[in-house]
Amino acid sequence: MTETIVMIHGMFGGGWYWEKYKKFFEEKGYHCITPTLRFHDADPKEPPNPQLGMTSLLNYAEDLEKELEKLNTSPIVMGHSMGGLLAQILGSRGFAKALVLLTPASPHGIMSLKPSVIRSFWSGLRKYGFWKKPMRQTFNEAVY
Repeated sequence: MTETIVMIHGMFGGGWYWEKYKKFFEEKGYHCITPTLRFHDADPKEPPNPQLGMTSLLNYAEDLEKELEKLNTSPIVMGHSMGGLLAQILGSRGFAKALVLLTPASPHGIMSLKPSVIRSFWSGLRKYGFWKKPMRQTFNEAVY
């Protein structure tokens, strides 16, 4: 039986950013699924969907649960950044055979606000109401 890996992207990404991992694991015989989270399918040259700022982690987890329920197997769930936090939520709810976490975002209650994090998100953090508005990093912030 072929193992399934579900790869969950982070905040500024989409299913597309798993292409090389997907190719690698498919060549090893795994079945790979790379969903794009709701409202993350916008053209990077366009402003983000305003609903993105009001969509919670629990909304994403519910969407992913619906997809995982369609599988006839318990998958390996791999997540990066926000996707890593979502993978942990799914794992805690019994939706994963195993988890692979690549620099997962910290859950509520764990302080991870360091100068490097502030620098990476500075353009968005200095706008009032940033916690409810979608944003994009500048090129230099993303490179940093």
